[in-house]
Amino acid sequence: MKKRNWIALLFLALIVALAGCGKSETQDSKQAENTTILETPYKKTEFLMGTVVTLSIYDKGKEKVLDKGFDRVKDLADKIDVNDENTRTSEVDKINAASGVKPVKVDDDIYYLIKEGLKFSAQTGGTKDITIGPITSLWHIGFPDARKPSQSEIDARLPLIGYKDVELNDKNKTVYLKKKGMELDLGGIAKGFIADEVKKVFKENGVSTAIIDLGGNILLEGKNPKGKDWNVGIQDPFSPRNTILGKLPETDKSIVTSGIYERYLEVDGKKYHHLFDPKTGYPFDNDIAGVTIISKKSITGDGLSSAAFSKGIDEGLSFIEKHKGVEAIFVSKEKKVYITSGLKGKFELTSSDFKMGN
Repeated sequence: MKKRNWIALLFLALIVALAGCGKSETQDSKQAENTTILETPYKKTEFLMGTVVTLSIYDKGKEKVLDKGFDRVKDLADKIDVNDENTRTSEVDKINAASGVKPVKVDDDIYYLIKEGLKFSAQTGGTKDITIGPITSLWHIGFPDARKPSQSEIDARLPLIGYKDVELNDKNKTVYLKKKGMELDLGGIAKGFIADEVKKVFKENGVSTAIIDLGGNILLEGKNPKGKDWNVGIQDPFSPRNTILGKLPETDKSIVTSGIYERYLEVDGKKYHHLFDPKTGYPFDNDIAGVTIISKKSITGDGLSSAAFSKGIDEGLSFIEKHKGVEAIFVSKEKKVYITSGLKGKFELTSSDFKMGN
């Protein structure tokens, strides 16, 4: 399986640490007493999983934990097969190669990830399907050999998509794809899972304040260095990076995005993005430019962001409202912003180029 050589853009999630804004004298005094949290973090950046990964730790004396965090990223990326530098055959590769032939025993990490992926597939009624691999590999958007396939090629692969044809054995930890030619594509939840695992490593090593950034999948640990909420800026998807359309305060939350401007293939003036409809084999065509999911766990945000995108704004809003502890921001192609009920009075629109849609 070829590895990605593209850099995923930081699409909607942009952390803006507005340290010191509106800070009272009492807060100044408390911050002065807290000498264990740095204002300038220890930071390390590497190119992994086809994207830029940046880990930032604000706890004094915890710089070496950055390496432990990256060790966990690389370990999981190798197993999931999303690491550009990986030249070995991953566990996901082995599962796909054995489709229609035999079950494959996997380790606990991969088994958990696939089980979670199937859960999200079921929750969405298959609009998000982790067996979309035959279609994503056919289009190969994000790779040098990306192309628009013929209708006959698409039609030949559509019968291979179906999360219900994945058989798990909890006792033996095996995964079996029932039809030959089926392929798992865990890209829609892998970064979220890995971010959650990095946070576990940080906590186990005494880190209380950090930002985990896996190519735009943002996971916040603790409050900011001033002891307040982080200010999360929502990227304007129609403008250069670091141009925000709004902001909201968050602590200990994941911010995950899906959108049509992250990766795409342009053919004859038409752009085809990387979020595919399992029923048609083509990218979803609706009114959404991007959607941001705010949740406690990053894998939840990953699983629900592309699922919400697949449903369009109205159905997507209703879908997210049914998930306790999860909020969403939808940006339409008409530059309208829609938010779930839990963000009302919290999200602030800052760009005059956009209007609130609800």
